Amino acid sequence: MDITLAQKAISLALAGNWQEALKINLEIISITPEDTDALNRLARCYSEIGEIDKAITTTQKVLKINPDNTIAQKCILKWKTCKPSGLNTSPTPSGEVFIEESGKTKMVTLVNTGDENVFANLDSGDEVKLTAFAHKVSVIDNSGRYIGRLPDDIAARLRNMLKKGNKYQTLVKSIDPKDVTVLIRELENKTGIASFPPEKMDYVSFTPPELVHRDTPEMSNTEEVPE
Repeated sequence: MDITLAQKAISLALAGNWQEALKINLEIISITPEDTDALNRLARCYSEIGEIDKAITTTQKVLKINPDNTIAQKCILKWKTCKPSGLNTSPTPSGEVFIEESGKTKMVTLVNTGDENVFANLDSGDEVKLTAFAHKVSVIDNSGRYIGRLPDDIAARLRNMLKKGNKYQTLVKSIDPKDVTVLIRELENKTGIASFPPEKMDYVSFTPPELVHRDTPEMSNTEEVPE
């Protein structure tokens, strides 16, 4: 695999330049026809420009090379339900999926993000997984590939919640070359404590000007000025 070409294809895909990304992936496949990562990226390009039949055919090539490729398995099921008319016919997640609920959901931007090649195969609305370790909580895709990790403060809280039996759903909200944002939703609470308590706000006291004590009273308009 030509790493330079692969990185270029990934960057173009993350920027939404699907036509150019398609050309680069075709070039990679002309050199290494069984590059399943490139074939998956190519299938995604086809789907984004509305050529669903080609996306399915390309994904079938991946499954012929590697029947256990979970990205291809997921995509072929999704694309077989799409109509091949118009551009960008990949189903988009309902906005209701990302409705936030106080105490039970939190939008989180991941830190220490991983390989962009993994990002290129993620869609908004895709479900990913939380994996707790001794001092961190990582987010991985369904193939077990690392995406990023939760910030330390959120990770510390969720590690404790997960240990006590809480269950969560994690969905990809947005992706770009630098940031991956996920929505974490509480599905089951064994602790009786809110997973994501409202953030505290600092209030600054304010006294209306009309209530401020004045040392020198103002003269009324009727007060006479001494000569």
